[in-house]
Formats: sequence, structure tokens, C-alpha cells
Amino acid sequence: MPSVQNRTVVVTGASSGIGAATASLLARRGANLVITARRRDRLEAIARGLSNVAVAAGDMMDPALPQALIDLAVENFGSCDALVNNAGMMTAGTVEAIEIDTVCRMVRVNVEAAFRTAYIAARYFKKQGHGHLVNISSVLGTKIRPTAGAYAGTKHAIEALSEDLRMELAPIGVKVTCIQPGLVMTELHRHFAVHPKDSLDIDAPLSPDDVAQTILFVLEQPEHVSIPRLMVVPSRQSI
Repeated sequence: MPSVQNRTVVVTGASSGIGAATASLLARRGANLVITARRRDRLEAIARGLSNVAVAAGDMMDPALPQALIDLAVENFGSCDALVNNAGMMTAGTVEAIEIDTVCRMVRVNVEAAFRTAYIAARYFKKQGHGHLVNISSVLGTKIRPTAGAYAGTKHAIEALSEDLRMELAPIGVKVTCIQPGLVMTELHRHFAVHPKDSLDIDAPLSPDDVAQTILFVLEQPEHVSIPRLMVVPSRQSI
């Protein structure tokens, strides 16, 4: 079975949640990492004591950051073999309660910044002749639930782009995967008045480590095996 050892992976949104868990797991498995998020202190805590992690604090809305991450990977480790496109945010609410400005910011982060990152990575991988783009979508990238339509829309957009890039890049051996987590206990829901685990009656949501293990599984598939989509949900989540 292939390993991530000595492969170089860029992870966005790496200061908490799925990104932090993925970065920590990949580092323990011997991957070289470039990690980014806005909170430098969190990133440096992950990198502390590790010789195979480069930190690049920044905002994914900065148009220059995606290319800078690829460049940093090449500068430090000689190449970039995979990118986990994870940075994102979530807001939800009824028509009366939802903050429209926050919705618009979510669209810019979850779609504009994620698309820019995906395209920059795809161009690099195509020129290189190999690579793996892992886009973090959601179970709501395939479904809708009341009050979460705007968030679901951003993830539907990620699903569409991923399938397009997968078909375009498959002939040259570049892989594209969408990971579709169900409810995960992360900071994504910290602003919600009622946590989704209560509103959805899910007593045991996924942990970030559960999703990180899923990402590792996808990255360690043999060269001839591609996994376009992988949904992972709590066993009691019915949506």
C-alpha cells in the first residue's frame, strides 16, 4: 500500500478542526507539510518539534496565498504532491435571522477562495504530471436541509468544480477527491445558538480525527485507484 511518507502536502484551514487533525496525522505518518490559516500561534503549535512542517500564516482570501503555498512547498521540500483544500466557514439561519453580509463572506471564502486554491493547485499538478487535490465538501454538498441552504450551495459548488477537474485531469494521472463529512465537532458551529448535534439529535458526531483518517485513506490509495467522492457521517445521522 502506498504511503504519505516523504510526500509533500499543503493543508489549508490547518489551525483547528479537520485541518489541524489532518496536519497532525500526516506529519506523524512522515509527510512533509505546508500548513496555513490565519492564526499563526495555532499553526506553530502544530509544527513545534517537527522538522517536516512549514508554516505560512495568511488569509485564503488573499489572491496571492495559494500560489505562495505551492512555492513554499517546492522551496522547502522540492515539490507539492497533494493539497487538502479545507479552509471554510459556515453560517445558517432562517430568512428573518440570517445575516446576509455573513452569508456573502461565506460565499467568498467557501467558493471564491476555494476555487482559486483548487485551480492554482490543478495547474501545478497538471504541469508536474501528478498530484492529488482533496476538496473538503460536506454531506450538504449533496443534500439540503432547512436554514442551511446557503452553506449547502457553497458545497454544491465545490462538488461541481471537483467533478469537472477530475474529468479534465484524469487522463494525465492527477487525482481529485471530494470528502463529504457529516456532522463534525469543530469550531465551525461555535456561533450557533443551538448546536446541530442537539437540533439534529446526534449524540455522537464525528471527530476531526475521524475525517483526517478518511483523508489519509484517500491519499494512500494505489496510483491506479481514484476515489472521486467519499462520504463519512456519524452512524446515527440520517440526513
